[in-house]
Amino acid sequence: MIRRRRRSGFVGRRSEQAQFQEALGQVPEEATQFLFHIHGPGGVGKSTLARQLESAARQAGALTAYVDEAVADPVEAMESISTQLAAQGAPSKELGKALAAYRQRRHEADSSLAEAEAAAGAPDAAAPSPSSMILAQVGLVGAGMVPGLGAFTGAVGAQQVAAGADRLKAVLSAHLRNHEDVQLVTSPLPVLTPVLLRHLTEAARDRPWVVLLFDTYERTGPRLDTWLRDLLVSDRYGELPANVMVLLAGQSRLDARCWGDWLDLVTDLPLDVFTEDEARHLLAAKGVTDERVVEVILTLSGGLPVLVSMLAETRPTDPAEVGDPSGTAVERFLKWETDPARRAAALACALPLELDQDICRTAIGDAESAAGELFTWLRSLAFVRDHAGRCVYHDVVRNAMLRLQRQQSPERWRERHTRLADAFRRQREESEGDAGPSAADWKDERWRAARLHETYHRLCADPRAALPDTLAELVSACRHGLTTLRRWADTVTRAAEDTDATTLTEVGHRLRTALDGPEPAIAALTFLLSRSALDSRSRALAHALRGQEHRTAEQFEQAMIDYDRAIELGLEGDRAYRGRAFVHREAHRYQEALDDFTRAAEAHPDSTSTLTQRAMTHVALKQYEEAIADCDRVAAIDPGDSWILRYRGGLHRRRGDLDAALDDLNRGLALAPDNAGGLRSRGALHHDAKRYEESLADLDRAVDIEPDNAFGLTCRGNTLRAMGRYEEALADFDRALDIDPDYNWARVNRGLLHASRGHHARACADYDEALDRDPDYTWALRNRAWSHHLLGRFDACVTDCTRLLESAPADASALVERAGASRLEGHHASALDDLNRALEAEPDKASALVARGLLHRLTGRYDEALADLTRAVALHPDNGWAHYERAVVLHARHDPARDEVLTRAVAILESGLTAPGDPSVPTLGNLVLAHCLMPHWEEADRRLTAFLAAQPPPGQLFELLAVMNTLVDVCPEADTHLVPLRRRLSAALADAAEG
Repeated sequence: MIRRRRRSGFVGRRSEQAQFQEALGQVPEEATQFLFHIHGPGGVGKSTLARQLESAARQAGALTAYVDEAVADPVEAMESISTQLAAQGAPSKELGKALAAYRQRRHEADSSLAEAEAAAGAPDAAAPSPSSMILAQVGLVGAGMVPGLGAFTGAVGAQQVAAGADRLKAVLSAHLRNHEDVQLVTSPLPVLTPVLLRHLTEAARDRPWVVLLFDTYERTGPRLDTWLRDLLVSDRYGELPANVMVLLAGQSRLDARCWGDWLDLVTDLPLDVFTEDEARHLLAAKGVTDERVVEVILTLSGGLPVLVSMLAETRPTDPAEVGDPSGTAVERFLKWETDPARRAAALACALPLELDQDICRTAIGDAESAAGELFTWLRSLAFVRDHAGRCVYHDVVRNAMLRLQRQQSPERWRERHTRLADAFRRQREESEGDAGPSAADWKDERWRAARLHETYHRLCADPRAALPDTLAELVSACRHGLTTLRRWADTVTRAAEDTDATTLTEVGHRLRTALDGPEPAIAALTFLLSRSALDSRSRALAHALRGQEHRTAEQFEQAMIDYDRAIELGLEGDRAYRGRAFVHREAHRYQEALDDFTRAAEAHPDSTSTLTQRAMTHVALKQYEEAIADCDRVAAIDPGDSWILRYRGGLHRRRGDLDAALDDLNRGLALAPDNAGGLRSRGALHHDAKRYEESLADLDRAVDIEPDNAFGLTCRGNTLRAMGRYEEALADFDRALDIDPDYNWARVNRGLLHASRGHHARACADYDEALDRDPDYTWALRNRAWSHHLLGRFDACVTDCTRLLESAPADASALVERAGASRLEGHHASALDDLNRALEAEPDKASALVARGLLHRLTGRYDEALADLTRAVALHPDNGWAHYERAVVLHARHDPARDEVLTRAVAILESGLTAPGDPSVPTLGNLVLAHCLMPHWEEADRRLTAFLAAQPPPGQLFELLAVMNTLVDVCPEADTHLVPLRRRLSAALADAAEG
């Protein structure tokens, strides 16, 4: 009836029950689970679960035997097992007879030994007595478990133990009947255990399982461990039946010294406190359903099953009726300990969050020797576990002990927490400088740990007095990072729970809510700024930190407000000025940013990061000399900063000082030879200087170091393209885009490669995709405009140039390109307007002057044409096309200087054909026109053949034909000779259009 009632009222532990039920369903010969170990702190329900599993086993048809701390040794365990199996219909006459014989011979031996010891007088203190040796033979004393004797084998030598054993055997031989009786008394386990095994074998023959349960194993384990291990996993005493299952239940883990080689056979069932659902289920089963009462019980019990059950027994209906079970809980945890010093130490050492020997000594306020012994004892307790090199109490145990101490003596509570806080303060101060704590200390994990524990104990000792300093610490913790802030917030919450202080509870709750939100740092700092107890210095820092968070979240207006407020509050150092400078720079207010970076640099003249940012701001203002000066200061402060050398090298390169740039890049790579960024920069510099072999060597190394860097692959692709190694270049561009499909710089460079090979349609496809991904990518737009021009899509070229000019109306290059396309479409007025605007923006732009000169010639304004072309030649004497157009104008004016200018034009154009690399298609076309003007018709025909053989795109064919047609107006006599040339161009243009 009792078992049935307990079974029906059992709550929770479903997974443990399911695992045991599954084991009962195994085929014994194939069983993988036969040794279970339930363990956990006192009150967690180990014994209740063990009894529940025993009932489940009996329901499944198993025989069971339950053994607890009532047994003193393995012999008594065998007697208990035998008795229980017999009560279930499985008696053993053989085991009963053997145990009776043992008890009889033991009684006779005890009487004989008492007489012998009395006759011998005072015993030798140096050796164990014969009666003690009997206990030793049973296996008890060696574990230190016999009351009054202790571990005497550790107090005397092996020779003394051997001498005691010899005395024992001599006395027993004289009084017992035979050698078997002596062996039974002195070594009962080898005699009795095989008989037990035969009993189990007989009992197990007709049952699916025999289940042996050993409860309170933290008490019996030291006495039973070796015997039970040998029984289960060895054949020392004989063979254990396959369908015998053993379940151990105790607070401690199994002794690794005994079970270490066999722990893989143990099915571990660790028990913790109830979940909230399990606790609520138990309360409902006992009739406690009022939510207010349930909440109080859950809080006071911590989910510990024994306390949940105890508090529910009286079925309270009002929270005031629920008593505090702390004292009962503590008694439960320490029920086996009778030493007052140990009990007091266990309570005192519950105060720290974590424990080592030094903290233990401070907590108990005792001598070092006593602290060491007590700390060793504490570590052995079931509710104390190792954590990151230190010890921590189980939360439920610690909470109960804290409540008990806080209620029993508030004054002692404050005194002990203050003593612990002072100890952690001393630890913290050991690593600080003379000036006290600084931002640098927050980077030291040991310092942070000491400060955190000091804060916790100050809050516990006096929450109201410690709160202002704690709020300031929370701001400083936020400066170190969100992880550190969370640790401090958790500590405030823990102190609130441990002190039940309303003020701390509110702070802890608000902080946790903030940190669990979408912008945790901003929310936490906003809450801290709302607290009037926060001092002005910390308030200024909090504004600066919140400004930084707003800036990171791109909430620049809020960031600016916070930085301004931090500066108003007099924040020292550079944090607010630097942060505000970044906000100014994001808004393109470069001068304001420069002013703030300068103030930050004045506060910390040796801050290389501030100087570097100021250099970047100078660059934004095109103040390159000042930027280089800041880089010089950084390099002087930190000669080992390879990054600043690379950056300064880039500035020298931008200014055209390639030698200085190369020197910086070489120095940077000497400091960091395998820096891929430095190698890429130097490779790009060599590319600019047309040192392609050196460029390729650097870029190859960079790609070897960072094979998946899309930028490095694109740089190398550009160098390979310049070297004419088009297939390798294309492979690099393709790889870069495989790595990063959104990398438009690689895509446009691939388009340029296609264009350089005459594949302008493919080039346009790349430009199109780049612009689909980024419609404002002007480089792609500019290159697409040129490809449209070459393909003869002049209207599309005009459209792209117009888009470019929408964002940059004074873009001279775009204006010149649009003018060229408009001219070829016959829109001379529009073209002239664009060229005039281009020359207003860049008066010395030679291409604009030549294009406008051509337009003036076409409209018969020869004076204006000659002025533009003469100026273009003066600006760029090696511009063959400008010389040619000037010669055409001079021809139209019948100026004899025409021959000299035309000869110069041909010479320049011819030299372009002998330059390294492939012949220039436009140069061939210009030579055709020059020879037509001379006139050298055979040479013109030969150059046209070469021009057409180069397979020029439709746009170039169209342009050459269009310009050739304009020669008729200047040289009417050339019309007959031009006809066949124009016919060939028209045919080629038609073929290109069909292709």
